[in-house]
Amino acid sequence: MRIIAGQWRGRPLAAPPGDSTRPTSDRAREGLFSMLASRLGSFEELRVADLFAGTGALGLEALSRGAGHCTFIERDRTALAAIERNIARLDAGARSEVRAGAVERAPPPSDPFDLVFMDPPYGEGLAQAALDRVVRDGWIGSGGWISVEKGPEALQLPQGLAIAAERRFGKARLLLLRRGEP
Repeated sequence: MRIIAGQWRGRPLAAPPGDSTRPTSDRAREGLFSMLASRLGSFEELRVADLFAGTGALGLEALSRGAGHCTFIERDRTALAAIERNIARLDAGARSEVRAGAVERAPPPSDPFDLVFMDPPYGEGLAQAALDRVVRDGWIGSGGWISVEKGPEALQLPQGLAIAAERRFGKARLLLLRRGEP
Protein backbone atom coordinates (compact mmCIF):
# COMPACT_ATOMS: atom_id res chain seq x y z
CA MET A 1 0.00 0.00 0.00
CA ARG A 2 1.33 3.42 -0.97
CA ILE A 3 0.42 7.08 -1.44
CA ILE A 4 -0.77 7.52 -5.04
CA ALA A 5 -0.16 11.21 -5.78
CA GLY A 6 0.92 14.54 -4.36
CA GLN A 7 3.91 15.48 -2.23
CA TRP A 8 4.28 11.95 -0.79
CA ARG A 9 3.65 10.06 -4.03
CA GLY A 10 4.96 6.49 -3.92
CA ARG A 11 5.66 6.52 -0.16
CA PRO A 12 4.67 3.23 1.51
CA LEU A 13 2.06 3.02 4.25
CA ALA A 14 2.08 0.59 7.17
CA ALA A 15 -0.95 -1.63 7.74
CA PRO A 16 -1.80 -3.33 11.01
CA PRO A 17 -1.01 -7.05 11.15
CA GLY A 18 -3.83 -9.57 10.72
CA ASP A 19 -7.15 -9.13 9.02
CA SER A 20 -9.04 -6.93 11.50
CA THR A 21 -8.53 -3.96 9.15
CA ARG A 22 -9.58 -4.00 5.49
CA PRO A 23 -7.58 -1.21 3.79
CA THR A 24 -9.02 0.39 0.67
CA SER A 25 -7.12 -1.04 -2.29
CA ASP A 26 -4.75 1.20 -4.23
CA ARG A 27 -7.01 0.73 -7.27
CA ALA A 28 -10.16 1.80 -5.39
CA ARG A 29 -8.33 4.74 -3.78
CA GLU A 30 -7.06 5.85 -7.18
CA GLY A 31 -10.60 5.66 -8.58
CA LEU A 32 -12.04 7.59 -5.65
CA PHE A 33 -9.46 10.37 -5.85
CA SER A 34 -9.95 10.60 -9.61
CA MET A 35 -13.69 11.11 -9.03
CA LEU A 36 -12.97 13.72 -6.36
CA ALA A 37 -10.32 15.58 -8.39
CA SER A 38 -12.65 15.92 -11.38
CA ARG A 39 -15.28 17.50 -9.12
CA LEU A 40 -13.18 19.48 -6.64
CA GLY A 41 -10.35 20.55 -8.89
CA SER A 42 -8.05 20.96 -5.90
CA PHE A 43 -7.71 19.60 -2.38
CA GLU A 44 -5.89 22.73 -1.22
CA GLU A 45 -6.68 23.64 2.38
CA LEU A 46 -9.69 21.32 2.67
CA ARG A 47 -10.73 20.16 6.14
CA VAL A 48 -11.00 16.38 5.93
CA ALA A 49 -12.22 13.60 8.24
CA ASP A 50 -11.21 9.96 7.81
CA LEU A 51 -13.79 7.93 9.76
CA PHE A 52 -13.13 4.25 10.44
CA ALA A 53 -9.64 5.29 9.37
CA GLY A 54 -7.89 1.89 9.44
CA THR A 55 -4.43 2.72 8.12
CA GLY A 56 -5.26 6.38 7.51
CA ALA A 57 -4.62 5.92 3.78
CA LEU A 58 -7.59 8.02 2.61
CA GLY A 59 -6.85 10.98 4.87
CA LEU A 60 -3.13 10.81 4.18
CA GLU A 61 -3.78 10.72 0.44
CA ALA A 62 -5.87 13.90 0.81
CA LEU A 63 -3.09 15.55 2.84
CA SER A 64 -0.53 14.52 0.22
CA ARG A 65 -2.68 16.30 -2.38
CA GLY A 66 -2.82 19.53 -0.36
CA ALA A 67 -5.63 19.21 2.19
CA GLY A 68 -5.03 21.55 5.11
CA HIS A 69 -6.00 19.21 7.94
CA CYS A 70 -7.30 15.70 8.55
CA THR A 71 -8.98 14.24 11.61
CA PHE A 72 -8.61 10.45 11.81
CA ILE A 73 -11.07 8.45 13.94
CA GLU A 74 -10.48 4.76 14.63
CA ARG A 75 -11.32 2.40 17.50
CA ASP A 76 -8.94 -0.51 16.83
CA ARG A 77 -5.68 -0.16 18.79
CA THR A 78 -3.46 -1.84 16.19
CA ALA A 79 -4.95 0.34 13.45
CA LEU A 80 -4.38 3.44 15.60
CA ALA A 81 -0.73 2.48 15.97
CA ALA A 82 -0.45 2.09 12.16
CA ILE A 83 -2.07 5.50 11.59
CA GLU A 84 0.32 7.15 14.03
CA ARG A 85 3.33 5.41 12.39
CA ASN A 86 2.17 6.57 8.95
CA ILE A 87 1.65 10.16 10.12
CA ALA A 88 5.12 10.17 11.71
CA ARG A 89 6.79 8.66 8.58
CA LEU A 90 5.26 11.40 6.44
CA ASP A 91 5.90 14.17 8.99
CA ALA A 92 2.18 15.03 8.83
CA GLY A 93 1.62 15.58 12.55
CA ALA A 94 1.05 19.33 12.30
CA ARG A 95 -1.84 18.76 9.87
CA SER A 96 -3.35 15.71 11.60
CA GLU A 97 -5.43 14.83 14.62
CA VAL A 98 -5.95 11.22 15.68
CA ARG A 99 -8.95 10.35 17.85
CA ALA A 100 -9.23 6.94 19.46
CA GLY A 101 -12.78 5.66 19.75
CA ALA A 102 -15.90 4.62 17.94
CA VAL A 103 -17.17 6.93 15.22
CA GLU A 104 -20.72 6.50 16.53
CA ARG A 105 -19.70 8.06 19.87
CA ALA A 106 -17.23 10.70 18.66
CA PRO A 107 -18.21 14.28 19.46
CA PRO A 108 -19.12 16.38 16.43
CA PRO A 109 -16.49 18.81 15.14
CA SER A 110 -16.53 22.49 16.10
CA ASP A 111 -16.55 23.35 12.38
CA PRO A 112 -17.92 21.18 9.56
CA PHE A 113 -15.57 19.28 7.29
CA ASP A 114 -15.32 19.85 3.54
CA LEU A 115 -14.76 16.16 2.82
CA VAL A 116 -15.56 13.08 4.92
CA PHE A 117 -14.26 9.59 4.12
CA MET A 118 -16.16 6.65 5.61
CA ASP A 119 -14.90 3.09 5.24
CA PRO A 120 -16.71 1.12 7.96
CA PRO A 121 -16.62 -2.65 8.38
CA TYR A 122 -19.02 -4.27 5.91
CA GLY A 123 -22.29 -5.82 7.03
CA GLU A 124 -22.49 -4.28 10.51
CA GLY A 125 -24.89 -1.41 9.74
CA LEU A 126 -22.21 1.12 10.58
CA ALA A 127 -22.29 2.85 7.18
CA GLN A 128 -25.94 3.84 7.64
CA ALA A 129 -25.53 4.85 11.28
CA ALA A 130 -22.41 6.93 10.56
CA LEU A 131 -23.91 8.59 7.48
CA ASP A 132 -27.07 9.58 9.40
CA ARG A 133 -24.96 10.97 12.24
CA VAL A 134 -22.55 12.90 9.99
CA VAL A 135 -25.47 14.70 8.35
CA ARG A 136 -27.60 15.16 11.50
CA ASP A 137 -24.78 16.42 13.75
CA GLY A 138 -23.19 18.91 11.35
CA TRP A 139 -20.02 17.00 10.41
CA ILE A 140 -20.36 18.09 6.77
CA GLY A 141 -21.06 21.59 5.53
CA SER A 142 -23.27 22.73 2.70
CA GLY A 143 -21.64 21.80 -0.60
CA GLY A 144 -19.42 19.27 1.22
CA TRP A 145 -18.56 15.80 0.00
CA ILE A 146 -18.85 12.36 1.62
CA SER A 147 -17.20 9.21 0.31
CA VAL A 148 -18.70 5.95 1.56
CA GLU A 149 -17.07 2.60 0.86
CA LYS A 150 -19.50 -0.21 1.57
CA GLY A 151 -20.35 -3.79 0.77
CA PRO A 152 -23.64 -5.03 -0.68
CA GLU A 153 -25.83 -3.68 2.15
CA ALA A 154 -28.49 -1.11 1.26
CA LEU A 155 -27.98 2.53 2.19
CA GLN A 156 -30.72 5.14 2.61
CA LEU A 157 -29.51 8.65 1.88
CA PRO A 158 -30.41 11.22 4.52
CA GLN A 159 -32.31 14.25 3.26
CA GLY A 160 -30.02 16.82 1.65
CA LEU A 161 -27.56 14.31 0.15
CA ALA A 162 -27.34 13.31 -3.50
CA ILE A 163 -25.24 10.67 -5.24
CA ALA A 164 -22.64 12.39 -7.42
CA ALA A 165 -20.90 9.17 -8.51
CA GLU A 166 -20.89 5.45 -7.83
CA ARG A 167 -18.25 2.87 -8.72
CA ARG A 168 -17.53 -0.79 -7.94
CA PHE A 169 -14.08 -2.15 -7.18
CA GLY A 170 -14.37 -5.89 -6.55
CA LYS A 171 -16.62 -6.33 -3.50
CA ALA A 172 -16.35 -2.65 -2.60
CA ARG A 173 -18.94 -0.13 -3.70
CA LEU A 174 -17.84 3.51 -3.54
CA LEU A 175 -20.45 6.23 -3.28
CA LEU A 176 -19.52 9.86 -3.67
CA LEU A 177 -22.21 12.02 -2.08
CA ARG A 178 -22.72 15.78 -2.10
CA ARG A 179 -24.51 17.82 0.51
CA GLY A 180 -26.84 20.46 -0.89
CA GLU A 181 -28.13 23.63 0.71
CA PRO A 182 -30.02 22.99 4.00
